[in-house]
Amino acid sequence: MQTGTSPTARALRTLEILRARPGTTAEQLAEKLGVTDRAARRYVAILREAGVPVDSVRGPHGGYRLGRGTRLPPVSFTQHEALGLVMAVLDGRPAATDPGDLVGAALGKVVQALPEAVGRQAAALREHAAAAPDPGAAYADPAVTSALVEAIAARRRVLIDYRSEAGNEWRAEVDPWAVVVRRARWYLLCHSHRADAVRTYRIDRVRAAEELPAGFRMPEGLDPVAVLEHHLGTGWAYPTRVLFDAPAERVAPWVGAPMGRLEPVGADRCVLVGSTRNPAMYAREWLAAVPFPFRVEDGPELRDAVAALAARFAAAVSDPGDPARP
Repeated sequence: MQTGTSPTARALRTLEILRARPGTTAEQLAEKLGVTDRAARRYVAILREAGVPVDSVRGPHGGYRLGRGTRLPPVSFTQHEALGLVMAVLDGRPAATDPGDLVGAALGKVVQALPEAVGRQAAALREHAAAAPDPGAAYADPAVTSALVEAIAARRRVLIDYRSEAGNEWRAEVDPWAVVVRRARWYLLCHSHRADAVRTYRIDRVRAAEELPAGFRMPEGLDPVAVLEHHLGTGWAYPTRVLFDAPAERVAPWVGAPMGRLEPVGADRCVLVGSTRNPAMYAREWLAAVPFPFRVEDGPELRDAVAALAARFAAAVSDPGDPARP
């Protein structure tokens, strides 16, 4: 359940939900708000008391619907909220400092709509802040992302056109479970009917998404982030198996889910089993950061990458006159 949110804020959120999805039931509304069914009905009552026409429709296609002509109240921001919004946009999309950028144009409209006292600092921040681009960022098409999010909310199957990193293109019907943002990249977590398995797809590689009539059931107790992390660490071309001379509980804080599955080996050691598509990155960015002795037990590609990295470091501190220096 949500805590620390005022009834007025939840009532406004209820209004937004009903406007975006007419026919929302009390149970669905409660799930989106993170409250009980009874509390959800109370927020509908608050809207009615405020003069907002909310109709109740019975039957299999019933639910709550806003009366015709209902309009949302104007959005207002405090100074801190406005600055926080600009900072979050620039943090996630440095190109938004350019009014010609799609997100930059939208941000400009938001800033212009702010009251003078609030908008002045937001505009100054946007104008004078310099944001370095993230070389690993991959921006998804807002239209494609919107289509996927709408299909997730409606529990409808989607037909996607996809282009892989290697340039291969194909189509597949999927049950879209969630959109997950991870380190400036957007992923679709879904069940692929083409592969009959759980899959994660980069949304920036989805060329088109078409909602289909067929519905689907969301898995019980789904944790989208955990499932995504697990799948990012499995199924890649190069297997990895690394033995650490330290207990699992000490190594665990240094190991992310994409690195693989960490298992204890006795009381004083543990093993990391996974796979990677980039052994050099795995060695350079991940293994090198773990402050415990380790040995690569399996994965010749990873073993070669670790050896090459070790040779570079050894050369960096060796005597220039050393005949063993490369």
